[in-house]
Amino acid sequence: MGETYVTVTVKNMANRSRSWTGEFLVDTGAHETFVPRCHLEAIGIEPEGSETYELADGSTVQFDVGGAVIEALGRFSPLAVVFGDDHAEPLLGVIALQTLGAEVDPRNECLRLLPAKRAVTPRRVRRRERGG
Repeated sequence: MGETYVTVTVKNMANRSRSWTGEFLVDTGAHETFVPRCHLEAIGIEPEGSETYELADGSTVQFDVGGAVIEALGRFSPLAVVFGDDHAEPLLGVIALQTLGAEVDPRNECLRLLPAKRAVTPRRVRRRERGG
């Protein structure tokens, strides 16, 4: 299977007219979405904290995290984004795929939208509310 890329627009939650659009590698091995710091700062997104992440080689690194709205394939979602190095390749992680309601089509090396986003059924929600 080859690599899958998708055009993603990252928007400032407080001012959606401030945005950056780039080609993101779809990384189903990553939970989070990584965006080069310089692009996040250019549209006014500031870190709200930091988290420790395990890299593919097993090492751990601390990265700043902030909030943004991402848009891809005609759908949008508020999302936590990781401030990557300025020259790092933008990565679209699994959480973004799930919130957008998209999945990887490995045969055609593209993303496709699911007919409907997956959600918890009301029956399960009621059961949880009752403590079951």
